[in-house]
Amino acid sequence: MVLRRLFYALINNAQVVEKLSESRPIRRAAQITAFAIAKAQIAGKDAYDASTKPLRSETFRQIREETSKMPRDVLDLGRRATRLRDTFVKEVKEGTRDANRPIKDRK
Repeated sequence: MVLRRLFYALINNAQVVEKLSESRPIRRAAQITAFAIAKAQIAGKDAYDASTKPLRSETFRQIREETSKMPRDVLDLGRRATRLRDTFVKEVKEGTRDANRPIKDRK
């Protein structure tokens, strides 16, 4: 109880807080905290991009479109599967090309 009051009094004293903020360990802790927050924001953005990219994908759109229609016969089903395969292969190749490009060239 006494320690809590003492700590509260020190934390609310502007001179003590200013002296602490000028100390090397507190400055370093602030730098590490800012770095961690920046990294978390970048990781969050990357995770968001990774989760929304499949939804924008041409293959995903084509799968939704093809599955919404019933095939008339086996040949129609085969044609749809072939188109789907070709689109998927094209997107895998584009993804591989994008991964091999330097980061500064990416969108």
